[in-house]
Amino acid sequence: MRSVRVLVVDDHPVVRGGIEGLLATADDLEVVGGAADGREALDAVARLRPDVVLMDLRMPVVDGATATAEIRRAHPEVHVLVLTTYETDADIVRAVEAGATGYLLKDTPLAQLLDAVRAASRGETVLAPPVAAKWRARLRGSVQESLTPRELQVLGSVSRGSTNAEIGRELFIGEATVKTHLLRTFAKLGVDDRTHAVTIATQRGLLPPP
Repeated sequence: MRSVRVLVVDDHPVVRGGIEGLLATADDLEVVGGAADGREALDAVARLRPDVVLMDLRMPVVDGATATAEIRRAHPEVHVLVLTTYETDADIVRAVEAGATGYLLKDTPLAQLLDAVRAASRGETVLAPPVAAKWRARLRGSVQESLTPRELQVLGSVSRGSTNAEIGRELFIGEATVKTHLLRTFAKLGVDDRTHAVTIATQRGLLPPP
């Protein structure tokens, strides 16, 4: 089985080296390179073609959110997983709107980090619990509790094991739109990930039992 190729982007060399060392403990993950800012990241993605970019947000030259948007525009097959110390609403929104597949904090336990990289390589949305809570709070006042027909379509595809990219092709919508539907669904159901969303929706009779 092919290893997941990962590019680590962080402007602090010691931090970047530490993250690379953590990823190296997993046999199915391969660190293909590192970058110190968003501009270097763009060049490295074009040269190395990683599956996942672990992206810090606040960096010199080109920041992480800007780099994420450019990477997703030029290389839509590459998934960007934000790994940062910041969890402000503005940072979260910028990263998600830029097309980040997920958003983790640097205090994430190793096992969760490794699983998140694997999930991101499959196009699955991954949010650190504090980030998911903030996102739900942001959406709570502006969304209805019931799922829209499109959200149910997306969640139904998730229950059948489809990735975000596969759902986008199936429903003729962009992968970023799929992620937006999922994030709104997570907020409405009060969950943090795809598995729990399907479980809760099934329990409520919104999806047929497997």
